[in-house]
Amino acid sequence: MRTARVAYAGAIHTATPHEAGLRLANGRVLAQDEVVWLPPFEVGTIIALGLNYADHVKELSKELTLSSQDEPLVFLKGPGALIGHLGETRRPQGVQFMHYECELAVVIGKTARRVSREHAMAHVAGYTVCNDYAIRDYLENWYRPNLRVKNRDAGTVLGPWFVDAADVADPHKLSLRTLVNGRVTQEGNTANMIHDIPALIAYLSAFMTLEAGDVILTGTPDGVVNVNEGDEVITEIDGIGRLSNRIVGDALFGR
Repeated sequence: MRTARVAYAGAIHTATPHEAGLRLANGRVLAQDEVVWLPPFEVGTIIALGLNYADHVKELSKELTLSSQDEPLVFLKGPGALIGHLGETRRPQGVQFMHYECELAVVIGKTARRVSREHAMAHVAGYTVCNDYAIRDYLENWYRPNLRVKNRDAGTVLGPWFVDAADVADPHKLSLRTLVNGRVTQEGNTANMIHDIPALIAYLSAFMTLEAGDVILTGTPDGVVNVNEGDEVITEIDGIGRLSNRIVGDALFGR
């Protein structure tokens, strides 16, 4: 089962896929561009992972002060960072290197507190696709995501679909890729996570309570490249979805 949340005619609706676009819960069928896509579930705490793929650690090796043997690099995001499918993300004027990050997003389905690795997956409700942008100009002289890099308004795209965990045979065997203007620029597989999903849930729930609707962004593989105003960026994960987003300039954000 896969579902979306969209805004249409002044209301928020649950939707399911349809060959013509999507079908609202009331039966109405609409094209994808007739609605405003929202994150596909009611989001709680946004928990993001940095450097959770070994190839991405290698890609950034000249900038790093950590290795793949360290504890997970975890940070939080505010709700203003989130937008949905077909949304627009601002590239500030003058920045030199802004890049996408295709990530598997894990949605918590029930309270998790001090959960063991063995029982962790029972707390997963499902999955969606995330594109988590970063502006590397704003990094400090060591790799720790700060607010300007990773907590930007409209800088984290989620969707289009929420896919039930029961419909994903193995979330650790999913191919993921990014296309910029139709050209594949990033490819990877969730099998290459340094810290897998059970390990992340066990680690996080040891010191913070995870609640239904919380989402864990599990990191990105190597292959991040600069994107520019006007670019269409598509992040996709096999069996989960294809998430489209466009880069725009300051003017559309009133800057």
